[in-house]
Amino acid sequence: MASQLNPYLTFDGNAREAMEFYHAIFGGELKVNTFGEFGAPDPAIADKVMHAMLTTDRGYVLMASDTAPGMGTFTPGDTMTVSLSGDPGEGLEDVWEKLADGATVTLPFEKQMWGDLYGQLVDKYGVPWMVNVGATQ
Repeated sequence: MASQLNPYLTFDGNAREAMEFYHAIFGGELKVNTFGEFGAPDPAIADKVMHAMLTTDRGYVLMASDTAPGMGTFTPGDTMTVSLSGDPGEGLEDVWEKLADGATVTLPFEKQMWGDLYGQLVDKYGVPWMVNVGATQ
């Protein structure tokens, strides 16, 4: 897979509903994973969306999640992040390092429970970023 740059939306508990709405508009394939599927111990969030991805026939990709525990409060207007994802060897680790210069790292770039390298930061210009490097198989 080539690296992708996509919008990533955050919702306050209604990510599934919103993504189903966008799916009805744009068509394509919608994949939804919950926090419970990845072993979240809190039953209050087990059915909440940890990650959803809509890939359309036109090549649009829209990703989303519900506000994750520990990620602060939901603030309307601050609900979009730039998501950069790809495979090992595509240089995304270097991109992370460059984006992190002068940034506020909100989640360190490290191996996550789903197996990928992943981190979040707000760059020195105030733009929130997610960088995900897929696990090698």
